[in-house]
Amino acid sequence: MIEISGLTKAYGDTRVLDGIDLTVADGQIAAVVGPSGAGKSTLARCINLLERPTSGSITVSGQDLAALSGKQLRLARREIGTVFQSANLLRRLTAAQNIALPMRHQGVPEAEIRRRVGDLLERVGMLQRANHYPSQLSGGQRQRVGIARGLALQPSVLLSDEATSGLDPDATRAILDLLTELRDDLGVTILVITHEMDVVRSIADHVAQLDHGRIVEQGAVADVVRRSDSPLSRALLPMPTVPAADGRRLWTLRYRGAVSPVWLSHAGRDLGDIAVLAALVEESGDTSVGRLTVGLDPRLDERRVVDVLADLGLAAEPVTSLRAVRAESAA
Repeated sequence: MIEISGLTKAYGDTRVLDGIDLTVADGQIAAVVGPSGAGKSTLARCINLLERPTSGSITVSGQDLAALSGKQLRLARREIGTVFQSANLLRRLTAAQNIALPMRHQGVPEAEIRRRVGDLLERVGMLQRANHYPSQLSGGQRQRVGIARGLALQPSVLLSDEATSGLDPDATRAILDLLTELRDDLGVTILVITHEMDVVRSIADHVAQLDHGRIVEQGAVADVVRRSDSPLSRALLPMPTVPAADGRRLWTLRYRGAVSPVWLSHAGRDLGDIAVLAALVEESGDTSVGRLTVGLDPRLDERRVVDVLADLGLAAEPVTSLRAVRAESAA
């Protein structure tokens, strides 16, 4: 488990992180998102203690890393493996040698190093590239080696700092599948620092939005999408472009509970014809989340529309203009 409490980081009079509280349960994948300058990279460096926090605590496996120093800190750091944006592999070392490096620094016996390097290369699908140098590997392959190196000391936590940034869609999907597999097979707790909402939707159980050094919203991904119409909710489940409504009144709908797959036919019995103009429905964990824009008869009473759809598990709001909903789709 990772438990961050009251974490602050200041450089002189400038507070980059301001009172961060975040808990990631054992075996969970959590994502921290936010715009450039929000403090994501600083948070990552504080979590693995590359930067020492100004105040607050970072507890991993029951130890407050921020309170440790010297040998105690070096030993505790082994609980956190880090995967960097550019993989950060040493160019003069092969894939196998890069993975072995942290173990050699910790004095692991050579026989154990060879065994563990082979196991890790096989796990990340890079056994046939063991003797290749970073320049001979693709971006996705370098990240696989970086993940294996992050696991070299058998950590309980893996910190992924923009690990898929700059990768093509296929390589990104492969890396995300690998991270999910590691969580499921090894029970590793994973914290993903990212600006890519597709990454969050694909693998995260929990999401926290960082803005100007503070967490402004957090929760289970499905709960965030369902409970609010916040900027984070809309970013996680963005609405496709909405076509012309042809005289119908526009409504935005949002799943807020269990919604039957045949809700549309049930709603049509009370509200008449429903034109689905744009929709995005996905699985998040073991539940469905969705956002839609529909067109209804403009003569329908607003209260009736809201009540009928609420009974079906949908939150409904009338749209003031097509321009407004299109602006949201483009955001």
